[in-house]
Amino acid sequence: MQGVGDTAAKHAAARWRRIAVAIALPLLALTLAPLDRAAAQANFDRPGADYARSTILSGDPADCAMVCERDRRCRAWTFAYPKTTEDTAQCWLKNAVPPRLPNSCCVSGVRGAGVLEPRSSNAEAAIDRFGGDYRSFDLKRGEGEDACKAACTEDNKCRAWTYARPGYVGRDARCFLKKDIKPPRRKPGFISGVVR
Repeated sequence: MQGVGDTAAKHAAARWRRIAVAIALPLLALTLAPLDRAAAQANFDRPGADYARSTILSGDPADCAMVCERDRRCRAWTFAYPKTTEDTAQCWLKNAVPPRLPNSCCVSGVRGAGVLEPRSSNAEAAIDRFGGDYRSFDLKRGEGEDACKAACTEDNKCRAWTYARPGYVGRDARCFLKKDIKPPRRKPGFISGVVR
């Protein structure tokens, strides 16, 4: 038979567990909140507060984020895609966190946020589906991944597509239409999708 002290101890332990859960859940929500903001970094610029600029030979925005992480003065960063194959990607470090502005030239973030490019069922950011090409062509200035996807959708032979930003495979943006669906591979500067 249990004593009164045992029952009181069990009630006290249960009460402390409820309190711990009540405290832990809001803290967990606060911890996960920056991930949502980081997912919106692609296609944003943060003009101003620049104190350093470096070349990113890999053309990968994640490398720019890492440069900021390693510099104690850095509070925010902007990665600018190359415009032609003669250009190189640039990383701008900032000693403040300027407001972000929509601009497809760039990927921006704040220190500690990392790079999470948006993924949807329509397009796969930073993904190349290498191989299976039956046709490729340069896109007109100002045309983006939507034009590449539309070309694939309108062609019954096309099952998947890959869009290469200007400067990654040539001076202009390039669209690759694919007769086969190849596995996705991470590759900065590329956007892919599957149509059928």
